[in-house]
Amino acid sequence: METTGRSGGYRIALVLLLSLNFGILFFDRNALNFLMPYVRPDLGLNDTQVGMLSSGLSLTWAIAGFSVGRFSDWLGSRKPIIIIATLAFCVCSVVSGLAQSFLMLMGARILMGAAEGGVMPVSHSLIAAQVPENERGLAMGVAQNLGSNVLGSSVAPLVLVPVAIAFGWRHAFFIAAVPGLISAALLWFFLQEPAATAHHADAAPRTTLREAFADRNVQLCALISILLVSYLVCTWAFMPLYLTATRHVSADATKWLMATLGISAGIGSFAVTALSDRIGRRPAIIGFSFLGAILPLGALYLTGNAWLLAGIFFIGWGLNGVFPLFMATIPSESVDPRLTASLTGVVMGIGEVIGGVLSPALAGNLSDHFGRDAVMWLMLGLCITAGLVGLGLRETAPRVLARHTARRTVPV
Repeated sequence: METTGRSGGYRIALVLLLSLNFGILFFDRNALNFLMPYVRPDLGLNDTQVGMLSSGLSLTWAIAGFSVGRFSDWLGSRKPIIIIATLAFCVCSVVSGLAQSFLMLMGARILMGAAEGGVMPVSHSLIAAQVPENERGLAMGVAQNLGSNVLGSSVAPLVLVPVAIAFGWRHAFFIAAVPGLISAALLWFFLQEPAATAHHADAAPRTTLREAFADRNVQLCALISILLVSYLVCTWAFMPLYLTATRHVSADATKWLMATLGISAGIGSFAVTALSDRIGRRPAIIGFSFLGAILPLGALYLTGNAWLLAGIFFIGWGLNGVFPLFMATIPSESVDPRLTASLTGVVMGIGEVIGGVLSPALAGNLSDHFGRDAVMWLMLGLCITAGLVGLGLRETAPRVLARHTARRTVPV
């Protein structure tokens, strides 16, 4: 695949713009999680319904991720898809603020998932087409994790919770829609399509999607996606409620603890992926998955010291940095990179359908029957299992493979 033809300055701007757009998308997606302590009593929701709201969004997110990614690979055009999706999730945020019942809110979340799901597969395909392979892990990490966590996890609770307290949770949803309009305008004026030859160098891909999914790495990445997407959505859906309602942490402290997750993942967006370019994708996924175990353990057993708990949240949430690796980087390095959008859509979609749809509903049911501690134990098992699955991965990082090749060819 062609990755040249654009200046280094444009490639940096491309990655940052895609990161900003995905961050605004996650600002909208996460808004309900941070506002749930205010939405739940107003609409009379139980914990099972809280989980179902997250599941509904994840289901349509997954369907859109696969279908839009596949369509964009066939069409060879990315810009209009991203712009239309950006405008659509702005509308869904407004509709969320207008919801008067569980069913209306569920409908808004389902539509939001359909609007947002295709954005990241298409974004990764733009990067794969225009960023050199030795920088691809870092570029994909920044695009997927920097904006989404700085805006979606750190800025969102700091902005939305005070608005909800002062003016009500509905106004917070309305405010969440505004940045998307700005992002759509920036994409319209500055985003450039890759050269046609980057996508159509041959009449057809050398590898079919079915052949690609037969690769062991792609299969293991899909399994890791199920486990860690489950971990992620359970944290978003239940951690604010767990801290405030079960551990009796103040709303102000909870706001900052949740913002800590965004800061951690924002740093991890370039630190973890850049590290993986050097030490390898496999050890990065294994190590950071195991590290994620300290977050639910900290929430279970350490709530008296907010600063220490914030440190544990910061370190444990570093596993967020491996998401671009198993969703896009490893699959694209394991098989034909021209299938990046399709493979990202498949791996992300499987994770969202099985992990994102089933795990919040399961977690909500466990919470209603056994208490919210059960959700923390579920999260603990998910990240440890992901680390064990990572042991089976085949290394794909170009620098690491080059070092291995050089060692084998050095004369004794």
